[in-house]
Amino acid sequence: MNAQTTTHVLFGTDELDGWLHEDIGYFDLTSAVLEIGDRPARIAWKARGSVVAACTEEIVRLLAQRQVVQIRHAASGTVLQAGDALIEAEGPAQALLDVWKVGQNLLEYACGVATRTHELVRAIHAVDPRVGVLTTRKHPPGLRRVAIKATRAGGAWPHRLGLSETVVVFPQHRALLPEGGWASIRETLTRNAPGLAEKKIVIEAATLEEAELAVQAGADVIQFDKVMPEQLAPWCTHLRNRWPHLKILAAGGIRHDNATGYAASGVDALVTSSLYYGAPADIGVTLTPG
Repeated sequence: MNAQTTTHVLFGTDELDGWLHEDIGYFDLTSAVLEIGDRPARIAWKARGSVVAACTEEIVRLLAQRQVVQIRHAASGTVLQAGDALIEAEGPAQALLDVWKVGQNLLEYACGVATRTHELVRAIHAVDPRVGVLTTRKHPPGLRRVAIKATRAGGAWPHRLGLSETVVVFPQHRALLPEGGWASIRETLTRNAPGLAEKKIVIEAATLEEAELAVQAGADVIQFDKVMPEQLAPWCTHLRNRWPHLKILAAGGIRHDNATGYAASGVDALVTSSLYYGAPADIGVTLTPG
């Protein structure tokens, strides 16, 4: 096992409790009927194949909130092989049963995302280790912290955590401005940019002409949307010759099967949401007497 990256994302205690409340309801009827809740037991969540661990720390917290004290876990970002344990714990059977399925569901989604991210980052860095992988906020609502932690565990960085964090001008914004938007963007940025000195201005473009207008309007970063790699390559060369400090991103439809082409195009980073979707990791759970 080796640690791929150090990952920390803040999860509130109420959020973790909410996961348990959603699943448990009032009490575990099955274990109550079988009268097994007070028995000492052991639980283990184990990988059935090669995975990157993610969100194991949140399950440790869930167990600790149920007064389980004997807990061992692989840190998020650790690469595991089939048969390796993500988490092992000993305690009252009911506490372990309460966390069993919530923990498995969380691990299967988060580790699936982390593993896809790890594989994509490795493939891109084999082409050019300077190219970054950035993940979007195009995940189902309510999953942002899990998605961020899982992609960080795999070696990617979040592109944008929310609307209040970054200035990203899309065509939808320009459509609300007069005269195609470019003059208004330039005028407004000239007026307001001093108050945003620590922020980068990102403007999305679909053509080389739009990219040039965006830079002239004040863009620090151009985000090309749905432009093929073979077209991006000459555009990147042209733009860097004119504006050496400009950063260039590729976004839209980037997947594992085409990412290496984008990585070779000359962009600084790839922006993708594909990592959130795919097969879950295969995680098995065993419960035995303590």
